[in-house]
Amino acid sequence: MKKKADETTVRMADVESDKASALNALKSKEHRFMPKQTGLLVAAVLLFIISFGFGRYPISPGNLLMILASRFFPVTHTWPANLDIVVWNVRLPRIFAAMLVGAALSTSGAAFQGMFKNPLVSPDILGASMGAGFGAALGLYFSLDPLGIELLAFFFGLFAVLLAYYISSRIRFDPMLVLVLCGVLVGTIFSALTSLIKLVADPMSKLPAITFFLMGSLATVTPRDVFVVIIPMLLGGIPLFILRWRLNVLSLGDEEAMALGLDTRKMRFIVIICSTLMTSAAVSISGLIGWVGLIVPHLARMIVGPNFKMLLPTAIILGSAYLLLVDDIARCLFSTEVPLGILTALIGAPFFLCLLLKGQRGWK
Repeated sequence: MKKKADETTVRMADVESDKASALNALKSKEHRFMPKQTGLLVAAVLLFIISFGFGRYPISPGNLLMILASRFFPVTHTWPANLDIVVWNVRLPRIFAAMLVGAALSTSGAAFQGMFKNPLVSPDILGASMGAGFGAALGLYFSLDPLGIELLAFFFGLFAVLLAYYISSRIRFDPMLVLVLCGVLVGTIFSALTSLIKLVADPMSKLPAITFFLMGSLATVTPRDVFVVIIPMLLGGIPLFILRWRLNVLSLGDEEAMALGLDTRKMRFIVIICSTLMTSAAVSISGLIGWVGLIVPHLARMIVGPNFKMLLPTAIILGSAYLLLVDDIARCLFSTEVPLGILTALIGAPFFLCLLLKGQRGWK
């Protein structure tokens, strides 16, 4: 009996030692990636400051620094008064909106890729973007004010995903496969409804507005738009950030996750709702911007690996900086502003093709 007890004690000690070793290895990896995250954060902050100087109305670096410093220090006003309006009322809301939308789409994409265990998944897989696009087109068709258009886009995006989730819950089959299929089905329906609205819209006034919105742009963003969408984005982003370690467990599969004590159904519902809140809010002010939620998580995974404790913060930083950079290019590339959806597709598709050709799918 004493010998068996000693063997049991030795085994338990070995298990505890293995756990401690694994935990120490994980912590060492996290510390190793911290400089990379810090460098990305510094680059994002510098891009944030530099972006004030981009646009059709040029601002010299000296005037830009003086204008920015005037909000915090007593600075003699030596620049034209209209530059203050350009910086604080036009470019600051647009910069914040670009960073919020990029962070929301990349976070949603990373969470969905982990939940579905598929690196080809994007935030619109369950129909959120198509539903939000239909809501915005409907608001533009009925000539609603900007707030009404944004609210319609937000609620229809949320409704589309909830509808897909409800339909999938009524089908007793592979839950993940059925959920994806229902999302594609609902997205197709809302895409067809959007095309129907475009068909009957006034071709001289409403049709161009609907078409331009669906191509994605931040040209008309106001400070009010930023304040409206920041609430659902925080409501969706904060829970995902807090529970990001559970995404590691969820990505192992249902059987392994349940064996580790995770309620997979509840966790999956939380991920879907949080990601939908962020995606719908983003589409409501920016229109349909593709490839951000697909490409940025791949980049983050290539930098810090698949551990969501590091992956999610990195995706947030990368997504915000990436879309801000694309928006800067859109403002300066031609005399006419290029829709963001066109640029993200032109940048994202070749990048993804390069990953496929090199065999670096970024999913390890």
